Amino acid sequence: MATPEESVVHGSAATPPPLEKAVTPQQLPALDRLLRQPDVVALATQHGKTLVTAQARQLLERLREQALAGALLPSQLAPARLHAALAQRIDEQLRLQLRPVLNLSGTVLHTNLGRARLPEAALQHMRDIAGGATNLEYDLATGERGDRDSLIEGLLCQLTGAQAATVVNNNAAAVLLTLAALGQGREVVVSRGELVEIGGSFRLPEVMQSAGARLVEVGATNRTHLYDYEQAITAQTALLMKVHTSNYRIEGFTASVDEAALSQLARARALPLVSDLGSGALVDLAAWGLPPEPTPQQMLQAGCDIVTFSGDKLLGGPQAGFIVGRSDLIARIRRHPMKRALRVGKLLLAALDATLRLYLRPERLAAELPTLRLLARPLADIDATAREVLAPLQARLAPAFTAGIVPLQSQIGSGSLPTQRLASRGIAIAPGTSQGSGRALLGLARALRMLPVPVIGRIHDNALLLDLRCLEDAGALTTQLAVLQLDAAP
Repeated sequence: MATPEESVVHGSAATPPPLEKAVTPQQLPALDRLLRQPDVVALATQHGKTLVTAQARQLLERLREQALAGALLPSQLAPARLHAALAQRIDEQLRLQLRPVLNLSGTVLHTNLGRARLPEAALQHMRDIAGGATNLEYDLATGERGDRDSLIEGLLCQLTGAQAATVVNNNAAAVLLTLAALGQGREVVVSRGELVEIGGSFRLPEVMQSAGARLVEVGATNRTHLYDYEQAITAQTALLMKVHTSNYRIEGFTASVDEAALSQLARARALPLVSDLGSGALVDLAAWGLPPEPTPQQMLQAGCDIVTFSGDKLLGGPQAGFIVGRSDLIARIRRHPMKRALRVGKLLLAALDATLRLYLRPERLAAELPTLRLLARPLADIDATAREVLAPLQARLAPAFTAGIVPLQSQIGSGSLPTQRLASRGIAIAPGTSQGSGRALLGLARALRMLPVPVIGRIHDNALLLDLRCLEDAGALTTQLAVLQLDAAP
Protein backbone atom coordinates (compact mmCIF):
# COMPACT_ATOMS: atom_id res chain seq x y z
CA MET A 1 0.00 0.00 0.00
CA ALA A 2 1.39 3.37 -0.95
CA THR A 3 2.44 5.70 1.83
CA PRO A 4 1.09 9.26 1.94
CA GLU A 5 4.52 10.56 0.92
CA GLU A 6 4.58 8.29 -2.14
CA SER A 7 1.08 9.42 -3.07
CA VAL A 8 2.16 13.02 -3.19
CA VAL A 9 5.37 12.38 -5.08
CA HIS A 10 3.98 10.02 -7.68
CA GLY A 11 0.52 11.56 -8.10
CA SER A 12 -1.38 8.58 -6.79
CA ALA A 13 -4.78 8.89 -5.14
CA ALA A 14 -3.94 10.98 -2.06
CA THR A 15 -6.53 12.52 0.20
CA PRO A 16 -7.49 15.95 -1.29
CA PRO A 17 -6.89 19.04 0.86
CA PRO A 18 -9.91 20.11 2.86
CA LEU A 19 -12.23 22.62 1.18
CA GLU A 20 -12.34 26.16 2.54
CA LYS A 21 -14.97 26.60 5.16
CA ALA A 22 -17.34 29.49 4.58
CA VAL A 23 -16.83 32.44 6.93
CA THR A 24 -19.52 33.97 9.09
CA PRO A 25 -20.57 37.64 9.13
CA GLN A 26 -18.78 38.02 12.46
CA GLN A 27 -15.46 37.24 10.77
CA LEU A 28 -15.71 40.21 8.40
CA PRO A 29 -13.23 43.02 9.08
CA ALA A 30 -14.62 46.16 10.66
CA LEU A 31 -14.86 49.21 8.42
CA ASP A 32 -12.14 51.15 10.25
CA ARG A 33 -9.82 48.12 10.09
CA LEU A 34 -10.35 47.83 6.34
CA LEU A 35 -9.66 51.54 5.90
CA ARG A 36 -6.36 51.19 7.78
CA GLN A 37 -4.95 48.62 5.37
CA PRO A 38 -1.96 50.21 3.54
CA ASP A 39 -3.36 49.67 0.03
CA VAL A 40 -6.72 51.13 1.07
CA VAL A 41 -4.97 54.14 2.65
CA ALA A 42 -3.31 54.67 -0.73
CA LEU A 43 -6.73 54.60 -2.40
CA ALA A 44 -7.98 57.23 0.04
CA THR A 45 -4.95 59.40 -0.74
CA GLN A 46 -5.70 59.11 -4.47
CA HIS A 47 -9.49 59.50 -4.42
CA GLY A 48 -10.33 61.08 -1.06
CA LYS A 49 -11.68 59.54 2.12
CA THR A 50 -15.36 60.22 1.34
CA LEU A 51 -15.58 58.09 -1.79
CA VAL A 52 -13.34 55.29 -0.47
CA THR A 53 -15.25 55.05 2.81
CA ALA A 54 -18.63 54.91 1.04
CA GLN A 55 -17.46 52.21 -1.35
CA ALA A 56 -15.77 50.24 1.43
CA ARG A 57 -18.98 50.27 3.43
CA GLN A 58 -20.94 49.00 0.40
CA LEU A 59 -18.30 46.31 -0.24
CA LEU A 60 -18.56 45.04 3.33
CA GLU A 61 -22.34 44.99 3.08
CA ARG A 62 -22.11 42.90 -0.10
CA LEU A 63 -19.68 40.51 1.61
CA ARG A 64 -22.04 40.29 4.58
CA GLU A 65 -24.84 39.16 2.26
CA GLN A 66 -22.55 36.47 0.84
CA ALA A 67 -21.58 35.34 4.34
CA LEU A 68 -25.19 35.06 5.42
CA ALA A 69 -25.81 32.88 2.36
CA GLY A 70 -22.85 30.70 3.30
CA ALA A 71 -21.03 31.62 0.09
CA LEU A 72 -18.08 33.67 1.39
CA LEU A 73 -14.67 31.98 1.61
CA PRO A 74 -11.72 33.08 3.76
CA SER A 75 -9.57 33.71 0.68
CA GLN A 76 -11.96 36.46 -0.36
CA LEU A 77 -11.01 38.38 2.79
CA ALA A 78 -7.31 38.45 2.01
CA PRO A 79 -6.04 42.06 2.00
CA ALA A 80 -5.04 41.89 -1.68
CA ARG A 81 -8.50 40.56 -2.65
CA LEU A 82 -10.29 43.23 -0.60
CA HIS A 83 -8.13 45.97 -2.10
CA ALA A 84 -8.76 44.72 -5.65
CA ALA A 85 -12.51 44.51 -5.07
CA LEU A 86 -12.59 47.99 -3.54
CA ALA A 87 -10.48 49.49 -6.33
CA GLN A 88 -12.80 47.96 -8.92
CA ARG A 89 -15.87 49.45 -7.20
CA ILE A 90 -14.23 52.87 -7.14
CA ASP A 91 -13.29 52.65 -10.83
CA GLU A 92 -16.86 51.70 -11.73
CA GLN A 93 -18.22 54.58 -9.65
CA LEU A 94 -15.95 57.09 -11.39
CA ARG A 95 -16.46 55.76 -14.90
CA LEU A 96 -18.31 58.29 -17.04
CA GLN A 97 -21.63 56.95 -18.28
CA LEU A 98 -21.91 59.04 -21.46
CA ARG A 99 -19.24 57.55 -23.68
CA PRO A 100 -18.11 57.80 -27.30
CA VAL A 101 -19.05 54.78 -29.45
CA LEU A 102 -18.39 53.66 -33.02
CA ASN A 103 -21.66 53.88 -34.91
CA LEU A 104 -21.56 50.99 -37.37
CA SER A 105 -25.32 50.49 -37.22
CA GLY A 106 -25.99 51.73 -40.74
CA THR A 107 -28.04 54.72 -39.50
CA VAL A 108 -26.07 57.95 -39.83
CA LEU A 109 -28.30 60.15 -37.65
CA HIS A 110 -29.08 57.54 -35.00
CA THR A 111 -31.25 59.03 -32.24
CA ASN A 112 -30.05 56.51 -29.65
CA LEU A 113 -26.42 57.22 -30.55
CA GLY A 114 -26.60 61.01 -30.36
CA ARG A 115 -27.66 61.97 -33.89
CA ALA A 116 -25.35 64.47 -35.63
CA ARG A 117 -21.61 64.42 -35.03
CA LEU A 118 -20.50 67.97 -34.22
CA PRO A 119 -17.99 69.72 -36.48
CA GLU A 120 -14.55 70.52 -35.12
CA ALA A 121 -15.35 74.24 -35.18
CA ALA A 122 -18.24 73.67 -32.77
CA LEU A 123 -16.13 71.49 -30.46
CA GLN A 124 -13.38 74.08 -30.32
CA HIS A 125 -15.79 76.96 -29.65
CA MET A 126 -17.47 74.98 -26.85
CA ARG A 127 -14.07 74.38 -25.24
CA ASP A 128 -13.23 78.07 -25.49
CA ILE A 129 -16.53 79.15 -23.95
CA ALA A 130 -16.87 76.49 -21.25
CA GLY A 131 -13.86 77.41 -19.17
CA GLY A 132 -14.77 80.95 -18.12
CA ALA A 133 -17.10 83.91 -18.26
CA THR A 134 -18.72 84.89 -21.55
CA ASN A 135 -21.06 87.49 -23.01
CA LEU A 136 -24.09 85.19 -22.84
CA GLU A 137 -26.48 88.01 -21.92
CA TYR A 138 -24.15 90.99 -22.00
CA ASP A 139 -24.02 93.55 -24.81
CA LEU A 140 -20.34 94.30 -25.35
CA ALA A 141 -21.13 97.45 -27.37
CA THR A 142 -23.34 99.14 -24.76
CA GLY A 143 -22.10 97.50 -21.58
CA GLU A 144 -25.69 96.65 -20.66
CA ARG A 145 -27.71 93.46 -20.32
CA GLY A 146 -28.16 91.65 -23.61
CA ASP A 147 -30.37 88.92 -25.05
CA ARG A 148 -28.90 85.46 -25.64
CA ASP A 149 -31.07 85.05 -28.75
CA SER A 150 -29.13 87.91 -30.35
CA LEU A 151 -26.00 85.74 -30.48
CA ILE A 152 -27.37 83.69 -33.37
CA GLU A 153 -30.60 85.43 -34.46
CA GLY A 154 -28.94 87.54 -37.14
CA LEU A 155 -27.16 84.51 -38.54
CA LEU A 156 -30.36 82.43 -38.62
CA CYS A 157 -32.20 85.24 -40.41
CA GLN A 158 -29.38 85.59 -42.92
CA LEU A 159 -29.39 81.87 -43.69
CA THR A 160 -33.17 81.35 -43.82
CA GLY A 161 -34.52 84.69 -44.95
CA ALA A 162 -36.67 85.04 -41.81
CA GLN A 163 -37.50 88.37 -40.21
CA ALA A 164 -36.70 87.09 -36.70
CA ALA A 165 -35.65 83.89 -34.95
CA THR A 166 -35.33 82.23 -31.57
CA VAL A 167 -34.04 78.90 -30.31
CA VAL A 168 -35.03 76.34 -27.67
CA ASN A 169 -33.67 72.96 -26.65
CA ASN A 170 -35.25 70.76 -29.38
CA ASN A 171 -37.86 70.83 -32.12
CA ALA A 172 -40.60 69.30 -29.96
CA ALA A 173 -40.05 72.22 -27.58
CA ALA A 174 -40.16 74.63 -30.52
CA VAL A 175 -43.56 73.26 -31.58
CA LEU A 176 -44.81 73.25 -27.99
CA LEU A 177 -43.77 76.85 -27.38
CA THR A 178 -45.14 78.06 -30.71
CA LEU A 179 -48.54 76.46 -30.09
CA ALA A 180 -48.65 77.74 -26.51
CA ALA A 181 -47.82 81.28 -27.56
CA LEU A 182 -50.03 81.48 -30.66
CA GLY A 183 -52.80 78.92 -30.08
CA GLN A 184 -53.41 78.49 -26.38
CA GLY A 185 -57.12 78.19 -25.62
CA ARG A 186 -58.03 78.22 -29.30
CA GLU A 187 -58.22 75.86 -32.28
CA VAL A 188 -55.34 74.70 -34.49
CA VAL A 189 -56.26 73.13 -37.83
CA VAL A 190 -54.06 70.21 -39.00
CA SER A 191 -54.47 67.54 -41.67
CA ARG A 192 -55.26 64.11 -40.24
CA GLY A 193 -52.46 62.66 -42.35
CA GLU A 194 -49.90 64.88 -40.60
CA LEU A 195 -50.61 63.95 -36.98
CA VAL A 196 -47.22 62.34 -36.58
CA GLU A 197 -45.67 60.44 -33.73
CA ILE A 198 -42.00 61.14 -33.14
CA GLY A 199 -39.46 59.12 -31.15
CA GLY A 200 -40.36 58.03 -27.64
CA SER A 201 -44.09 57.85 -28.47
CA PHE A 202 -44.53 61.65 -28.38
CA ARG A 203 -47.46 62.49 -30.60
CA LEU A 204 -48.39 65.83 -32.12
CA PRO A 205 -51.94 65.77 -30.66
CA GLU A 206 -50.46 65.28 -27.19
CA VAL A 207 -47.96 68.11 -27.70
CA MET A 208 -50.84 70.30 -28.83
CA GLN A 209 -52.90 69.37 -25.78
CA SER A 210 -49.97 70.17 -23.50
CA ALA A 211 -49.71 73.59 -25.14
CA GLY A 212 -53.37 74.28 -24.32
CA ALA A 213 -54.49 74.34 -27.96
CA ARG A 214 -57.49 72.45 -29.32
CA LEU A 215 -56.78 70.18 -32.25
CA VAL A 216 -59.07 70.30 -35.28
CA GLU A 217 -58.37 67.41 -37.65
CA VAL A 218 -59.29 67.82 -41.30
CA GLY A 219 -59.28 65.52 -44.31
CA ALA A 220 -58.54 61.81 -44.29
CA THR A 221 -55.37 59.91 -43.49
CA ASN A 222 -54.34 59.74 -47.15
CA ARG A 223 -56.14 62.73 -48.73
CA THR A 224 -56.67 66.29 -47.55
CA HIS A 225 -57.91 69.15 -49.73
CA LEU A 226 -57.87 72.93 -49.43
CA TYR A 227 -61.64 73.03 -48.84
CA ASP A 228 -61.13 70.81 -45.77
CA TYR A 229 -59.09 73.57 -44.14
CA GLU A 230 -61.46 76.27 -45.33
CA GLN A 231 -64.53 74.57 -43.88
CA ALA A 232 -62.80 74.02 -40.54
CA ILE A 233 -61.97 77.69 -39.90
CA THR A 234 -64.12 79.36 -37.24
CA ALA A 235 -63.91 82.37 -34.99
CA GLN A 236 -61.98 80.16 -32.55
CA THR A 237 -59.27 79.25 -35.05
CA ALA A 238 -55.86 80.49 -33.96
CA LEU A 239 -53.70 79.19 -36.80
CA LEU A 240 -53.29 76.67 -39.58
CA MET A 241 -50.50 74.14 -39.29
CA LYS A 242 -48.50 72.03 -41.75
CA VAL A 243 -46.37 69.15 -40.49
CA HIS A 244 -43.63 67.68 -42.66
CA THR A 245 -44.02 63.91 -42.40
CA SER A 246 -40.29 63.37 -42.27
CA ASN A 247 -40.39 59.98 -40.54
CA TYR A 248 -42.83 58.14 -42.84
CA ARG A 249 -44.33 58.20 -46.33
CA ILE A 250 -47.85 57.45 -47.57
CA GLU A 251 -47.90 56.39 -51.21
CA GLY A 252 -50.64 55.59 -53.67
CA PHE A 253 -54.01 57.36 -53.66
CA THR A 254 -52.93 60.50 -51.79
CA ALA A 255 -53.48 64.24 -51.82
CA SER A 256 -52.21 67.09 -49.67
CA VAL A 257 -52.22 70.87 -49.76
CA ASP A 258 -48.83 72.48 -50.23
CA GLU A 259 -47.64 75.44 -48.21
CA ALA A 260 -48.07 77.97 -51.03
CA ALA A 261 -51.77 77.17 -51.48
CA LEU A 262 -52.42 76.97 -47.75
CA SER A 263 -50.68 80.30 -47.11
CA GLN A 264 -53.10 82.06 -49.48
CA LEU A 265 -56.03 80.75 -47.46
CA ALA A 266 -54.34 81.69 -44.18
CA ARG A 267 -53.72 85.25 -45.33
CA ALA A 268 -57.25 85.62 -46.67
CA ARG A 269 -58.54 84.66 -43.19
CA ALA A 270 -55.85 86.68 -41.34
CA LEU A 271 -54.43 83.55 -39.72
CA PRO A 272 -50.80 82.54 -39.21
CA LEU A 273 -49.51 79.47 -41.04
CA VAL A 274 -47.05 77.42 -38.99
CA SER A 275 -44.83 74.76 -40.57
CA ASP A 276 -43.21 72.07 -38.44
CA LEU A 277 -40.38 71.07 -40.74
CA GLY A 278 -38.61 68.76 -38.31
CA SER A 279 -35.56 67.50 -40.16
CA GLY A 280 -34.01 70.91 -40.72
CA ALA A 281 -31.88 70.83 -43.88
CA LEU A 282 -30.46 74.31 -44.51
CA VAL A 283 -29.14 73.53 -48.00
CA ASP A 284 -30.35 71.70 -51.09
CA LEU A 285 -28.97 68.20 -50.50
CA ALA A 286 -29.32 67.38 -54.17
CA ALA A 287 -26.16 69.42 -54.77
CA TRP A 288 -24.25 66.57 -53.10
CA GLY A 289 -26.13 63.79 -54.87
CA LEU A 290 -28.51 63.21 -51.97
CA PRO A 291 -32.31 63.07 -52.04
CA PRO A 292 -33.92 66.54 -51.76
CA GLU A 293 -35.48 67.64 -48.49
CA PRO A 294 -37.56 70.82 -47.94
CA THR A 295 -35.69 73.69 -46.31
CA PRO A 296 -36.86 76.50 -43.99
CA GLN A 297 -36.01 78.96 -46.75
CA GLN A 298 -38.47 77.26 -49.11
CA MET A 299 -41.21 77.17 -46.48
CA LEU A 300 -40.84 80.88 -45.74
CA GLN A 301 -40.78 81.72 -49.44
CA ALA A 302 -43.97 79.66 -49.86
CA GLY A 303 -45.72 81.93 -47.36
CA CYS A 304 -45.35 80.18 -43.99
CA ASP A 305 -45.30 82.67 -41.14
CA ILE A 306 -43.45 80.45 -38.66
CA VAL A 307 -41.17 77.49 -39.38
CA THR A 308 -39.72 75.17 -36.73
CA PHE A 309 -36.91 72.68 -37.32
CA SER A 310 -34.20 70.66 -35.56
CA GLY A 311 -30.53 71.42 -35.08
CA ASP A 312 -29.14 67.90 -34.70
CA LYS A 313 -30.55 66.20 -37.77
CA LEU A 314 -29.72 67.23 -41.34
CA LEU A 315 -28.42 70.60 -40.17
CA GLY A 316 -25.56 68.70 -38.51
CA GLY A 317 -25.35 70.61 -35.24
CA PRO A 318 -26.25 70.06 -31.59
CA GLN A 319 -29.72 69.26 -30.28
CA ALA A 320 -31.81 72.41 -30.64
CA GLY A 321 -35.16 73.63 -31.91
CA PHE A 322 -35.28 76.71 -34.15
CA ILE A 323 -38.29 78.99 -34.58
CA VAL A 324 -37.97 81.40 -37.48
CA GLY A 325 -40.45 83.67 -39.26
CA ARG A 326 -42.44 86.88 -38.85
CA SER A 327 -41.02 89.31 -36.33
CA ASP A 328 -44.36 90.07 -34.62
CA LEU A 329 -45.07 86.38 -34.08
CA ILE A 330 -41.54 85.64 -32.87
CA ALA A 331 -41.95 88.51 -30.38
CA ARG A 332 -45.11 86.87 -29.00
CA ILE A 333 -43.30 83.55 -28.74
CA ARG A 334 -40.39 85.15 -26.89
CA ARG A 335 -42.73 86.77 -24.36
CA HIS A 336 -44.42 83.52 -23.39
CA PRO A 337 -43.38 82.32 -19.89
CA MET A 338 -42.53 78.89 -21.28
CA LYS A 339 -39.69 80.39 -23.30
CA ARG A 340 -37.49 80.78 -20.24
CA ALA A 341 -38.08 77.17 -19.21
CA LEU A 342 -37.02 75.98 -22.67
CA ARG A 343 -34.10 78.34 -23.26
CA VAL A 344 -30.65 77.02 -24.17
CA GLY A 345 -27.35 77.49 -22.35
CA LYS A 346 -23.99 78.90 -23.36
CA LEU A 347 -22.46 75.61 -24.56
CA LEU A 348 -25.34 74.90 -26.91
CA LEU A 349 -25.27 78.45 -28.23
CA ALA A 350 -21.51 78.17 -28.78
CA ALA A 351 -21.98 74.97 -30.81
CA LEU A 352 -24.84 76.49 -32.80
CA ASP A 353 -22.93 79.67 -33.53
CA ALA A 354 -19.94 77.76 -34.89
CA THR A 355 -22.04 75.24 -36.83
CA LEU A 356 -24.29 77.80 -38.49
CA ARG A 357 -21.31 79.86 -39.62
CA LEU A 358 -20.08 76.90 -41.65
CA TYR A 359 -23.10 77.47 -43.91
CA LEU A 360 -21.73 80.88 -44.90
CA ARG A 361 -19.12 78.99 -46.97
CA PRO A 362 -21.19 76.33 -48.76
CA GLU A 363 -18.29 75.33 -51.02
CA ARG A 364 -16.45 74.05 -47.92
CA LEU A 365 -19.49 72.56 -46.20
CA ALA A 366 -18.96 68.89 -47.09
CA ALA A 367 -15.39 69.04 -45.80
CA GLU A 368 -16.23 70.79 -42.52
CA LEU A 369 -19.66 69.40 -41.59
CA PRO A 370 -19.40 65.72 -40.53
CA THR A 371 -23.08 64.93 -41.15
CA LEU A 372 -22.95 66.06 -44.76
CA ARG A 373 -19.55 64.43 -45.26
CA LEU A 374 -20.82 61.05 -44.03
CA LEU A 375 -24.06 61.23 -46.01
CA ALA A 376 -22.21 62.10 -49.21
CA ARG A 377 -19.22 59.80 -48.57
CA PRO A 378 -18.17 58.08 -51.83
CA LEU A 379 -18.78 54.37 -52.01
CA ALA A 380 -15.18 53.77 -53.10
CA ASP A 381 -13.97 55.38 -49.87
CA ILE A 382 -16.23 53.15 -47.75
CA ASP A 383 -15.08 50.09 -49.70
CA ALA A 384 -11.44 50.97 -49.00
CA THR A 385 -12.21 51.12 -45.28
CA ALA A 386 -13.90 47.73 -45.49
CA ARG A 387 -10.82 46.17 -47.10
CA GLU A 388 -8.60 47.72 -44.42
CA VAL A 389 -10.77 46.34 -41.62
CA LEU A 390 -11.45 42.86 -43.04
CA ALA A 391 -8.09 41.10 -42.50
CA PRO A 392 -7.64 42.10 -38.83
CA LEU A 393 -11.23 41.09 -38.12
CA GLN A 394 -10.83 37.73 -39.82
CA ALA A 395 -7.62 37.04 -37.91
CA ARG A 396 -9.19 37.87 -34.56
CA LEU A 397 -12.52 36.11 -35.07
CA ALA A 398 -11.38 32.87 -36.70
CA PRO A 399 -12.27 30.05 -36.36
CA ALA A 400 -15.36 30.85 -34.32
CA PHE A 401 -16.63 33.32 -36.94
CA THR A 402 -16.18 34.11 -40.60
CA ALA A 403 -16.16 37.64 -41.99
CA GLY A 404 -16.59 39.10 -45.45
CA ILE A 405 -17.28 42.38 -47.24
CA VAL A 406 -20.90 42.82 -48.32
CA PRO A 407 -22.93 45.60 -50.01
CA LEU A 408 -25.24 47.37 -47.58
CA GLN A 409 -27.85 50.12 -47.63
CA SER A 410 -27.38 52.87 -45.03
CA GLN A 411 -30.24 55.07 -43.91
CA ILE A 412 -30.11 58.73 -42.97
CA GLY A 413 -32.13 58.28 -39.77
CA SER A 414 -33.85 60.46 -37.16
CA GLY A 415 -37.01 60.72 -39.25
CA SER A 416 -35.18 62.20 -42.23
CA LEU A 417 -35.95 60.83 -45.72
CA PRO A 418 -37.30 57.53 -44.33
CA THR A 419 -37.68 55.74 -47.66
CA GLN A 420 -34.30 56.72 -49.07
CA ARG A 421 -31.22 54.48 -48.78
CA LEU A 422 -27.54 55.17 -49.40
CA ALA A 423 -25.34 52.53 -51.03
CA SER A 424 -22.69 51.43 -48.54
CA ARG A 425 -20.22 48.67 -47.71
CA GLY A 426 -19.72 46.70 -44.53
CA ILE A 427 -18.52 43.51 -42.89
CA ALA A 428 -20.88 40.56 -42.38
CA ILE A 429 -19.77 38.31 -39.52
CA ALA A 430 -21.33 34.84 -39.30
CA PRO A 431 -20.77 32.01 -36.81
CA GLY A 432 -18.45 29.25 -37.93
CA THR A 433 -21.13 26.66 -37.12
CA SER A 434 -24.91 26.78 -37.28
CA GLN A 435 -25.29 25.23 -33.84
CA GLY A 436 -26.06 27.97 -31.32
CA SER A 437 -25.49 30.65 -33.96
CA GLY A 438 -28.02 33.08 -32.51
CA ARG A 439 -26.42 32.95 -29.08
CA ALA A 440 -22.96 33.28 -30.63
CA LEU A 441 -23.97 36.44 -32.51
CA LEU A 442 -25.51 37.97 -29.39
CA GLY A 443 -22.31 37.20 -27.51
CA LEU A 444 -20.15 38.77 -30.20
CA ALA A 445 -22.38 41.86 -30.38
CA ARG A 446 -22.05 42.23 -26.62
CA ALA A 447 -18.28 41.70 -26.74
CA LEU A 448 -17.98 44.51 -29.30
CA ARG A 449 -20.06 46.75 -27.04
CA MET A 450 -17.67 46.00 -24.16
CA LEU A 451 -14.62 47.36 -26.01
CA PRO A 452 -12.99 50.55 -24.66
CA VAL A 453 -14.78 52.43 -27.43
CA PRO A 454 -17.96 50.35 -27.86
CA VAL A 455 -18.74 49.16 -31.39
CA ILE A 456 -22.43 49.18 -32.34
CA GLY A 457 -23.55 47.03 -35.25
CA ARG A 458 -26.80 45.23 -36.05
CA ILE A 459 -27.84 41.59 -36.37
CA HIS A 460 -29.69 40.67 -39.55
CA ASP A 461 -30.17 37.38 -41.46
CA ASN A 462 -28.04 35.36 -39.04
CA ALA A 463 -25.07 37.71 -39.33
CA LEU A 464 -23.67 40.65 -37.41
CA LEU A 465 -23.41 43.55 -39.85
CA LEU A 466 -20.92 46.39 -39.38
CA ASP A 467 -21.85 49.20 -41.78
CA LEU A 468 -18.67 51.23 -42.34
CA ARG A 469 -20.17 54.44 -43.73
CA CYS A 470 -19.54 56.24 -40.43
CA LEU A 471 -16.09 54.72 -39.78
CA GLU A 472 -13.60 57.14 -41.29
CA ASP A 473 -10.61 55.84 -39.30
CA ALA A 474 -10.26 52.06 -39.61
CA GLY A 475 -7.77 52.07 -36.73
CA ALA A 476 -10.48 53.15 -34.33
CA LEU A 477 -11.84 49.61 -34.73
CA THR A 478 -8.81 47.48 -35.55
CA THR A 479 -6.58 48.70 -32.70
CA GLN A 480 -9.17 47.49 -30.19
CA LEU A 481 -9.40 43.92 -31.48
CA ALA A 482 -6.54 42.73 -29.27
CA VAL A 483 -8.73 43.18 -26.17
CA LEU A 484 -11.89 41.74 -27.70
CA GLN A 485 -13.23 39.03 -25.37
CA LEU A 486 -14.97 36.50 -27.60
CA ASP A 487 -16.34 34.53 -24.67
CA ALA A 488 -18.56 37.45 -23.53
CA ALA A 489 -21.92 36.05 -22.58
CA PRO A 490 -25.07 37.49 -24.22
